[in-house]
Amino acid sequence: MRKVLFGLLIVTCFAFSKGDPTVETYNYGQDGMELVARSKKGVIIVSTYNAKMTIRQEIARKIYDLYLANKIQNNKKITVDGSEADVTGKCVIRKKNSLTAVDFYYEEVKWSSGLKEVYKSVQ
Repeated sequence: MRKVLFGLLIVTCFAFSKGDPTVETYNYGQDGMELVARSKKGVIIVSTYNAKMTIRQEIARKIYDLYLANKIQNNKKITVDGSEADVTGKCVIRKKNSLTAVDFYYEEVKWSSGLKEVYKSVQ
């Protein structure tokens, strides 16, 4: 009897374990200016591309904070940790006189639920 209960317990543990996160691709997203701010260096515009609608404002704010702290390099991949998801993408910085444009391109979104979404463009 104990062997049957132990075997049932083991099978139940494997059945309800999370395993690997689900990976999905998406080819839609929000593009646009999320934040326009003035600083000592001039005007800074943060734009996001291929963004997920629910987290785009929070991620843009964190990118702005990282830029002010000089933790972002041009054309480098970075990961931004949010409350609902962690976003990995490429950051492009363009400067012209006192105007700075910080463009962030979403490549991968890891939601706290375990879902992982990867951006794939339609061509």
